[in-house]
Amino acid sequence: MLPVVAFPFEDFYIDNHHMTHQLEPREQQILFYIGLLAAALGIGGIRAILCPMGAYNLQGYNQHQLMSFFNWFYWLVNLNSIVVCLGIAYIQQSVAKNLGFLIPFTSVLLVLLAIHMMRNNLTFKPKKGGSLLTTLGVFLNSLKMCCLHYRHLSGDVASWLDRAKENNGGRYSETHVENVKVLAKLFPLYGLQLLFRACITQIPSGYYIQTMNSNLHLSDLLLPIGVMNVISILPLLLLAPLIECVMTCCLSVEKNPLAPAKFITLGHVCATLSVLAAGLCELHRKAYPLVEQTLSGKTLQVSSMPCFVLAPQYILLGLAEALVTPACSLISFQLTPSHIRGISLHFLTLSYGGGCFLGAVIVQLVHLLPGGNFYPNVLHDGNLERFFFLMAALMAINTVVFWRVSCRYIDLSVRGKALTISPLTETLLHYKACLRFYDTMDRSYTNASIESIL
Repeated sequence: MLPVVAFPFEDFYIDNHHMTHQLEPREQQILFYIGLLAAALGIGGIRAILCPMGAYNLQGYNQHQLMSFFNWFYWLVNLNSIVVCLGIAYIQQSVAKNLGFLIPFTSVLLVLLAIHMMRNNLTFKPKKGGSLLTTLGVFLNSLKMCCLHYRHLSGDVASWLDRAKENNGGRYSETHVENVKVLAKLFPLYGLQLLFRACITQIPSGYYIQTMNSNLHLSDLLLPIGVMNVISILPLLLLAPLIECVMTCCLSVEKNPLAPAKFITLGHVCATLSVLAAGLCELHRKAYPLVEQTLSGKTLQVSSMPCFVLAPQYILLGLAEALVTPACSLISFQLTPSHIRGISLHFLTLSYGGGCFLGAVIVQLVHLLPGGNFYPNVLHDGNLERFFFLMAALMAINTVVFWRVSCRYIDLSVRGKALTISPLTETLLHYKACLRFYDTMDRSYTNASIESIL
């Protein structure tokens, strides 16, 4: 739909009367939003499929190998992003905007053909008991049992999720409930990533507006706005090999590398400094005089400050993402049993999407509460720096809270294998061992008595 909306119909005529083929504005809006919705559904589907595929392929790896995998996985993802920012963004801004939409359309067709050819190697059968419906059913059944006040039937329990167990009147086995309890311990990790993801979304939103209203000219060359996105991606490409080398050196000298939870804390600090730097740069940008700048055929009044002054906030946010994203994936994968590792990564991806929605809600609230003076048509008259300072304050609080709860995610030596066998089963096995022991003692005592009699 997007290439159809962006296609220059006014350049084509049907007869000597020079009648133009063009879409009405309402039809353009309908097609545009259908295209955006389809793209969003496609991206969400791709993320939902990649999560369990990674979980199925990584069974049996140690912590160093897992961290290495996630580092290089996100390194490849951001390498693709650089190609997009430098290539497609430049073509869309400087050559033709319809080609900027046509290139992704063509590449998606090629990807579909490649996936169809390799479909036999991309099919996995998940283990029993690890479905999303079972996981959600445990939560719903626990809530139902709590709401119906079945305490006189099931007695006191250590956790509200225990009410879903069969021996407490619930519908699910001990193994399923214990696995879900481990997953529930990761919910603080997922929740504290919401605000961090809201900061990450400032690259295509708040930081984009700042860059668009800054001087993009480098001598006589008009730089695409996406070039600043490349500056935020470069730390990701440089930091992954560096982390790999540091971890390898630590293992070679028999030293424990830095815990993933500490990587996340450090990344949150970088995100806080990034939005704080964005607010300071916005105050600095408004101090420059206005100049005219033409973007996509429109002349805008922008600040004469060079756009590269905004580079520190992009670099800090790139560092934050390089530190946080692989570490979160590692914790979500290694602290959960093998049956629900794909679901754990699903919840992590869901928190990333929730952070985007949270960022949009904060932007809308900040825009409506003061009367709409934060983002006027002329950004020079607005108060965008207040929004960045608000985000910095919220992110600082979020960082302190995560630092306080990060102790539960420090030790990753227990990988959750024991939880595939329920505590009830372990108790029964213990009782059987005791019975076998006493049975052996009884027989040995009997044999000894017979020998003494003889």
